Formats: sequence, C-alpha cells, structure tokens
Amino acid sequence: MNLPDFSPYWLEFAAIATLHFFAVASPGPDFAVVLKQSISSGRRSAMFTSVGVGVGILIHVAYSLLGIGILIKTKPWLFQGFAYVAAAYLLYLGWGAIRSKPISLENSVSLEAESAKKQLTSDKKSFLIGLMTNGLNPKATLFFLTVFAVAVSPHTPMLIKVSYGIYLAFATGVWFCFLSYLMSGTKIRSSLQKNGHIFDRFMGVILIVLAVNLVFST
Repeated sequence: MNLPDFSPYWLEFAAIATLHFFAVASPGPDFAVVLKQSISSGRRSAMFTSVGVGVGILIHVAYSLLGIGILIKTKPWLFQGFAYVAAAYLLYLGWGAIRSKPISLENSVSLEAESAKKQLTSDKKSFLIGLMTNGLNPKATLFFLTVFAVAVSPHTPMLIKVSYGIYLAFATGVWFCFLSYLMSGTKIRSSLQKNGHIFDRFMGVILIVLAVNLVFST
C-alpha cells in the first residue's frame, strides 16, 4: 500500500501546530496538576503525569476522528455532563490537596521508605492522574472539535489526520515533561518542600477554582 503524499498538507499541519502551541502553553488543569506533582512528588512523578497528559490527547483525537465529536458538539447536555464529570474530578484532586498535612521529622524516614516500596504504584497513579486530567478536560474537547472541524479539511486522508493526532499527543507530552524537568530541578522546589503542605493546599485551592469556573463557564 502506497503512503499518501504529505507535502500538500504542510500548511494545514503548521496551522494545527501553531494553534496547539498556544493552547498547551496557556495555564489550565494540566499545567496545575503537573506543577503540583513536580513540587510535591518530584521529577519522576511529574514525568509520568506529563506522559499521561500526552496520552490523554489521543482520547480527544480518537472521538474526533470517529465522528463522536459531532455528537458531543450537537448535544449541549452531553457536553455539559462531561464538563460536570471533569469538574468533579478536579474537586476531588483539590480537596485531597487541601487536606495535606505537615510531615513531622519522626515519620519522615518511614514515609520515604514506604514511598520507595510503592514506587511502581506511584508511577501508575501519576500516569493516571495526567491521563484523566487531560482526558476529562472540556477545554481540550472544544479545542479538538474546533481543530478537526475547521482547521482540517474534510478531504484530508485519514492517515494524515491520525498523524496529526500522534504529533499533538507527542508534542504535549514533551512540553509537559520539559516543564516537569525545569520545575522539579530548581531551588524553588527545595524551598517549597520545606512547607510542602502549604503548597499542596494552595494548589488545591487553584484546582477547586478551576473546577468551579468550569461549571459556571459551561
């Protein structure tokens, strides 16, 4: 089977890549969660969360290519319900962060040992946090509905569209991994870790504000 010629679609790809750059660079739930993981759980956890965010992009790509996006777009109640589920998940994360307690010197060693034992589980949980945060992000839903309905021509071959989706997922993961690397390797993290529970509570408030804004904006 001959592969399609990609050369006629470079302008289309450039438009999608530009829109994606501004969308992924703007602060939102994905950024807030990756920042929280970077400071409170470290670089490894933030990296897995970032990969989860990137993989979450494929969820939006899949339903956009399968035509399910049209159903979501034409059924306001369905999109609103989707937004409420996303808001509930952000509230769950925010409430958990707000309940963060300071770690005493007596149990810090035991907590580190326990964390090391559960590293594999922690990696899985970090990945799922990123996956669910992005997969349930209505703003990402609107972005992909707009991109595949407006920026991508109906005559663009399916293989080209799939290639766009793979790029968007890869670029998103790389972007947040880069942010994770920067935010988890600075002196800011060390200073914030001294009062980690305060930072967690602050991020919890941000997540809750994002959830409330999500409900009222839809």
